[in-house]
Parts: sequence; C-alpha cells; structure tokens
Amino acid sequence: QVQLVESGGGLVQPGGSLRLSCAASGFIFSYYAMNWYRQAPGKERELVAAIGSAGGSTNYAESVQGRFTISRDNGKNTVYLQMNSLKPEDTAVYYCKCPTFPSWGQGTQVTVSS
Repeated sequence: QVQLVESGGGLVQPGGSLRLSCAASGFIFSYYAMNWYRQAPGKERELVAAIGSAGGSTNYAESVQGRFTISRDNGKNTVYLQMNSLKPEDTAVYYCKCPTFPSWGQGTQVTVSS
C-alpha cells in the first residue's frame, strides 16, 4: 500500500524559506519519478516540480522556477522541496505524489504572510 507523508510546512514571512519533506513507503521508491503539487484555496491543484527516479532530471512550473528546488534521497525514501524567496501567492497545501500510483498524502500547509 502506497503511503506518502508530507511535513515541513508552516507560516513564513515573504522572502523566507521552507523545506518540505515527503516520506514514501509501499513501493520501490528508487524506481519511480516523484512530483510535488500544491492547491491554493479556490484553485485547482497544480504541478509544482518533478524529479526523475535517479534525481538527475528535474522540471518546474514557471511560477517557481529559480526559487524552488526538488531533490530526493533514495536511501531514505524521501523527496524534498526547498522553497526560497517565498511569496504570498505560494500559500497553499503542498502534496507529493508518485505519478504512477493514485495515492495522495494528507498534504502540508504553507502560508506566506507578514
């Protein structure tokens, strides 16, 4: 059974940083790509960042390019999202997901506000 547990969210001021983590279990983590998504109130869930199974290939939404960095540690079955220069429009619930499987985690709330 695929399980995904996100953590690391919180309240941060504009310009600040946060590092999100997603612990995965129930599948061979190193075999699969992983994605980070976010959903802001009243908006559809959107893909923020993606990383290949070995970590060598990454892609980002234009809105976060240059500010966010996705990475993974296959030895710890964990994918990360380093978020720098945060803006109020980054406020959302952030989710990780393996695109191969339908399961979602519970998400972690990120609020950017002064």
